[in-house]
Amino acid sequence: MTAVAITDAVDAYLQRKAVGDPDSSGAGAYAANAESILRRWAEWLEREHEIGSIVALSVEHMHAYATELRRRTERGEYTASTADTYYAVVRAFLSWCVRGGILEDNPAASDRAEAALPTAETRSPNDSWTADRRRELEGYVRERALEAGSRSTRERRTRLREYAMVAVLAHSSVRGAELFRAPEDDRRTGATWDDVDFYTGTIRVLGKSQRLEDVPLPARARTPLRRYRVVLDPPSNDWPLFPTGHAPSIASRVRASLHERGYDESEIDALFTDATAMELARERSIAPPAITTEGARSVLKRLCEGAGVDVDGNYLTPRGVRRAETDDPYRREATASKPTLRASVLEQSIAVPNDQPSIRDIDAGPHDESTETD
Repeated sequence: MTAVAITDAVDAYLQRKAVGDPDSSGAGAYAANAESILRRWAEWLEREHEIGSIVALSVEHMHAYATELRRRTERGEYTASTADTYYAVVRAFLSWCVRGGILEDNPAASDRAEAALPTAETRSPNDSWTADRRRELEGYVRERALEAGSRSTRERRTRLREYAMVAVLAHSSVRGAELFRAPEDDRRTGATWDDVDFYTGTIRVLGKSQRLEDVPLPARARTPLRRYRVVLDPPSNDWPLFPTGHAPSIASRVRASLHERGYDESEIDALFTDATAMELARERSIAPPAITTEGARSVLKRLCEGAGVDVDGNYLTPRGVRRAETDDPYRREATASKPTLRASVLEQSIAVPNDQPSIRDIDAGPHDESTETD
């Protein structure tokens, strides 16, 4: 059997699907959705297993891929249904290869490979918490934000960031993998300020459908996010909502960007002598990477420990903060932003006790170039 490169087979498959497959309907749309899945799968095979040929594929490789999908589901990057969809796309592609005579058997169709896929019960039952637990956590981070007015700019920024993170997860249907960066998925780089439309009360994210979606941001999510933006003071709208605090990652991004702008290594080293990576990122308007999904989980774990909120030693994950497990009926395919005078149907107010300072009174203070730890 002739050895065919996986990438070449994927190209041929997508081309066939793009013009329509007589055996299926809506093939063109299918090709558009399947392309990113198959490209990432091929890259994963090359990177993790040094496999580039179709005939070299085995059941063991597909078992490893199913296991990888399960791990990402357990980390909160995918839902079980999304992982099943990704695997099904690869399985369908390999079935096409069998029908075309370039593969003898479909290694993805074996019981052994499919047994490693995640199920609806993959997650801990404590991963999704009660409304009371979520309120406890939100109350804790909100009080910390209210008390930050007399602290350093770095501390105010950190506390407002935590409050915004929890509020967005708790009061919108945005998923962790849509809000934060997934290192294994080059399309999920984290939401930016350009994605947020405070006027219409929405945020644009890459949904489970692999298409951009506009998701409503209720006032209880919007208000903390707006206050956090004031103290964060991003130099450009391509700045992530929640930048990483990992200094090596920021430095790597800054160096790469400066190289692209024509700086040589000695000039870059000289710049780093006089400033930190984050200072250079701000000064040169270089957007740092967003915090990863795993980094966000670490932040939430720390906050849960501080708030004394846990169940049998577990903590609230990005998925668990969300109010509901079902899809938001107000989600829609992303369109160009259109100003409107009407309030969002999900507009909500936030109540502040009379004996406590308003969130509006939190002093944004002068800009501080300090880096964050999370």
